[in-house]
Amino acid sequence: MATNPPPGPGSQNKTRVAILAELDKEKRRLLQSQSLGSPGASIALAARSGLKEARDSAEQQHIAAQQKAALQHAHGHSSGFFITQDSSFGNLILPVLPRLEPEL
Repeated sequence: MATNPPPGPGSQNKTRVAILAELDKEKRRLLQSQSLGSPGASIALAARSGLKEARDSAEQQHIAAQQKAALQHAHGHSSGFFITQDSSFGNLILPVLPRLEPEL
């Protein structure tokens, strides 16, 4: 069984240079197609921002629905008091202590 000798360092270097040149050419082509001067790019950017706004709105609605469901579940299964509140820790609802009237 004959085996091919491993490629020498020169052929690996040529392959690497060819790959880098192809990547550079592709990068330049993409930058030209995304330049702000082309009318197609500005339409694509506007469409992208519209999609982002729609996605953010849908995400806010989903979070609101989750908060409502979590609040209903907590009120139904606990004797504590809870409020909906944005939390930096990702909590949808937060427990609160009730104010007790002072006894006279």
